[in-house]
Amino acid sequence: MLDIAAELHRWTLEGRDFAVATVVRVAGSAPRQPGAALAVDRAGEAVGSVSGGCVEGAVYELCRQALDDGITVRERFGYSDEDAFAAGLTCGGTIEVLVTPVRAGDAVRPVVAAALAAAAAGRPAALARVTHGPDELIGRAVVVDGGSSSALSGNEDDSTSALGFEQSAVAEARAMLAAGRTGTVTVGADGSRCGRAVTLFVESSVPPPRLIVFGAVDFASALTRAAAFLGYRVTVCDARPVFATAARFPEADEIVVDWPHRYLATAEVDARTVLCVLTHDPKFDVPLLKTALRLPVGYVGAMGSRRTHRDREAALREEGVTAGELGRLHSPIGLDLGARTPEETALSIMAEIVAERHGGTGARLTGAHTPIHHEPVPSTGAALAGTAPADLASLDIAAMNALSAPGG
Repeated sequence: MLDIAAELHRWTLEGRDFAVATVVRVAGSAPRQPGAALAVDRAGEAVGSVSGGCVEGAVYELCRQALDDGITVRERFGYSDEDAFAAGLTCGGTIEVLVTPVRAGDAVRPVVAAALAAAAAGRPAALARVTHGPDELIGRAVVVDGGSSSALSGNEDDSTSALGFEQSAVAEARAMLAAGRTGTVTVGADGSRCGRAVTLFVESSVPPPRLIVFGAVDFASALTRAAAFLGYRVTVCDARPVFATAARFPEADEIVVDWPHRYLATAEVDARTVLCVLTHDPKFDVPLLKTALRLPVGYVGAMGSRRTHRDREAALREEGVTAGELGRLHSPIGLDLGARTPEETALSIMAEIVAERHGGTGARLTGAHTPIHHEPVPSTGAALAGTAPADLASLDIAAMNALSAPGG
């Protein structure tokens, strides 16, 4: 549900009762991934989506029912050959949905509210909820907000086993947040690995990934718009103040007037950060890329012709950049879309970034036998460039290539 945190945080501040259905498990081809959510309030207003349309009506009714009876339920939806008109996924996959009532007085409400407030404010947060296990634990939740955590919702038992389970839930949520992951983990009902199995669904929300564009050119303007649309926090950097202006880049979150390599040397980056070098000028490119290729970032790309690329590689080798470091460079930047205009080029660049992030091939889906939805692949940026800090405050998450959707 943290993918719709802004809307639901507003609902909690307004005192609204609502129920939220969250995708907690996916098998096969499905339109939405774990963490996708649909919420419904007392007046029938709905936000979010769990399937892109296939089963929204059925899930909407489950939310209305949960608001009435206050019971947390799990429901599975899949394609039915027996009844083509039944609620199901026409794409052939299956999803499991957890429907949680969040009403005034419900034990889960303060925990959910804390997670929504943190995610809406852009702070790292993880919400863990029990999806499978003893009936008395179903629907209980814990939130980790940065380095802090709340008590397990609905837990009035201060026995050793109850406290042990709570501590295990907090530890698992914290570990998933540190890795930037959303998914399921299993713990023991008494906190040990040997107790009755309890499945937790953990949603992680981290601040949007950064995309830093070097070179305040027309292509950079189009790229800034495309990256902002895809949820990146965009910085434009150029040493020329006449070009690096807010008027030319209204969609950028930050404009920096500085020599690119000097700015990058002190910039905050992590394993989700994307660096796009559009200057194609050796006096900027060579010192900048020498720095960029040694940082624990997720993607480094540089614009230029194939001849420019060969000349640039030779200059970087003379500067001591190794073959392994050069292997991280995407140059010429982008996928082969036959792009001509700045907007088409921006699409080409962002398509390559998305493919790199999710392990896609960039090939046509028509006639292909590869999966449409790829499993997340670990980012190699930190592994190649050195070990990234592991603390939550820095969010240098080497194992991550982001959820979610950026930001959620």
